[in-house]
Amino acid sequence: MRPPPAARRSAPGKGALSFLALVLLAAVSPALAEPGHAIAMHGLPKYGPDFEHFDYADAAAPKGGSLILSKTGAFDSLNPFIIKGVPAAGLDLLFERLLKRSRDEPFTLYGRIAESVEVPDDRSSVTFTLRRQARFHDGSPITAEDVIFSVETLRKKGRPNHRLYYRLVERMEKLGRRKIKLIFKDASNREMPLIMGLMPILSKSYYQDVEFERTTLVPPLGSGPYRLEAVDPGRSVSYRRDPGYWGRDLPVNRGQYNFDLVRYDYYRDGVVALEAFKAGLVDLRPESDPGRWASGYASPALERGDVLLEEFPHGRPAGMYGFVFNTRRPVFRDRGVRAALVHAFDFEWINKTLFHGAYERTASYFENSELAAAAPPTPGELALLEPYRDRLPAEVFSDVYRPPRSDGSGQGRDGLKRAMRLLQAAGWTFRGGRAFTAGGQPAAFEILLVDPRNERLALEYRRKLARLGVVARVRTVDSAQYQYRLNTYDFDMIVYLWDESLSPGNEQAFYWGSPAAGKEATRNYPGITEPAADAMIAKITAAHSRSQLIAATRALDRILQWGHYVVPLFHLRRDRLAYWNRFARPAMTPLYGYQLDSWWEDRERTARLPRRR
Repeated sequence: MRPPPAARRSAPGKGALSFLALVLLAAVSPALAEPGHAIAMHGLPKYGPDFEHFDYADAAAPKGGSLILSKTGAFDSLNPFIIKGVPAAGLDLLFERLLKRSRDEPFTLYGRIAESVEVPDDRSSVTFTLRRQARFHDGSPITAEDVIFSVETLRKKGRPNHRLYYRLVERMEKLGRRKIKLIFKDASNREMPLIMGLMPILSKSYYQDVEFERTTLVPPLGSGPYRLEAVDPGRSVSYRRDPGYWGRDLPVNRGQYNFDLVRYDYYRDGVVALEAFKAGLVDLRPESDPGRWASGYASPALERGDVLLEEFPHGRPAGMYGFVFNTRRPVFRDRGVRAALVHAFDFEWINKTLFHGAYERTASYFENSELAAAAPPTPGELALLEPYRDRLPAEVFSDVYRPPRSDGSGQGRDGLKRAMRLLQAAGWTFRGGRAFTAGGQPAAFEILLVDPRNERLALEYRRKLARLGVVARVRTVDSAQYQYRLNTYDFDMIVYLWDESLSPGNEQAFYWGSPAAGKEATRNYPGITEPAADAMIAKITAAHSRSQLIAATRALDRILQWGHYVVPLFHLRRDRLAYWNRFARPAMTPLYGYQLDSWWEDRERTARLPRRR
C-alpha cells in the first residue's frame, strides 16, 4: 500500500499590507521588467494584486486549539537541509520562503518574504524586493545578505536537490539591503525564477556560530508561523504558533496556521498508530489502505459520529507508486528482464483479495492528469522523440502503455508464461526449478521495505516470482537504516512513490536525470541514464506554454513507461481522511486537495466529544 506522506520526500516545494505594481507576465523586453506581486509558470495568476486571501482559506478562522498527528518510524535530527540523519516531521513550519505557492493553480507563486518580484520576459534573472517587516524568530531582519547566504550554503552543502537547482544561479547582485537579483546560467530553464522563490531562507548570522552540516536536536532559527516548542528525540516533536509572527496578516497566510499547537507523535508502525488514533491520542490520519478504510476504524466512536471518514476530491497527478528496479544492479540492467518481472505481478488478484477492489492500476508517471501519455503520441510528441528513435524502444513511437492484466484468479498463468518467454529471450535459463541470469548466476534479489504495511504486497509478489524460479527476499528495516541505504542506492528493489505536480519542472532531473543517477541522495532510485529522458526534461523546463509543457511531459512519460523501470502498482483518485469530529474547514477544496493549514478547531464540537487525553 502507499506509504504515508512522511515516508516520502518530494522535491522543494513547489502578501503584505500592500503590493507593488501589476503582475509581471506581459510581453516586455528584459530591461523593462516591472515589479509584480506574483509569478505563474504559464499564463496569468488567478489572484490580482489586491486579493485578500486564497479561496481555500477563511480569513475569519479562529486561532487556538491543537492538532496531534502521527508518524511511523523515528527521527534523529532537526536539520532538514542535509542528507545526514532522519529529520523530524513538520520542520517546514519553521522556515519561510520568498514566495508562496497557491494550491488552486498548477504553479503560481505569490509574495511572502518578498513584497515584489521582477522577472524579464526571457526569465534570465529574477529580482526580489524583501518586506521591511520580515523577521527571523530572534527579531533580526531578513535581508539580501541572508538570501545570498542561503543560495551559497544550500548549493554547496545542502541536499542534492538544492545543489542541483541552486547551482544554476550564475551570480547574485545585491541591489540594496532588501533587494537582490539572481542571474541564471541558462535562460532556457524558465522555471528557475519560481524555484528560487521557493528556496528556504536561512539566517547568515545564526550559522556563523552553528555548523550547517551537522545533525542536531537543537531547535534551529527560523522565521515561519511556528516555533519549535519541545522535542522528545525519536518520539515526538511539538510546534507552537508564534502570535508575533511577522507574516500573520499577509494575504497568502490569512486564514491559515490556525492551531496554537501542532504535534507529531511517532509510532513503531501503522498498526500501533491506528490504535492510537482510535484511542483518541491522534486527531487525524490519512488512510490509503482500502482494507483499513472498510473495517479498520470500526468503533463506538465511529458509530456515534465522533470519528468521521471522509473522501476529498483532488486534481493532482497520482504519481508513480511501484516496485522500483535498481538498474545499477546487474540482475536488472536488461530492459527485457524488467519487462518480464512486471508480468509476474498479479494486480487484479491482489486488488481483489487484499484491497477490496478499491484501487485502480497505475499506467502513467503522471496518472490522473492531462500530462499522462494515455493515448497514441501526437505529432508534437513524435517531433520531440524522433531524434532518439535509434535509442528508444519502438513502442515509444506507436503504442499506448498498459500494464499486464490477469483474470484475477490468483494463478496468473498467462503473465508467468509471458514472463518466462521474455526472460528466455534475455538469455536466462531454467533448471531444477531455479532461474539463472544470462551470466549464469542464480536469479535472486532483495526487496527492501521500511513500512510493514507493504509486507503483504511484497510477499505476494515474492510468491509469484518463486514460480518463475526467482528468489526474492523481503526485508523490513528501521527508518534510519532505510534512509541511509536509499541515499547510497544500497538496495536491489524498493517500494516507492514519486509525487508529481500539475506543473512538472526541475525536479524531473532530480527524479530521472542522468546526473542525478550518479549522485547520492537523489530520487533517481532506478539509476536512469537515458539521454532521451534528459532531453525531454530540458524541454519541460524550457516550455513557454502549457501545450509545450504537456507535449514534453507526455514524451518523458512514454520513455519511462517503456523503459520498465518500475513494476507499476496502483492509486486512488480521492484522498481519504479519518479524523475526530472537532474541526471546521473552508467550503472549498482546492485543486491539490485538502489543506490542513486552513483547518481550525471547533471548540463546540470538541466540547461534545468524550475526554480523550
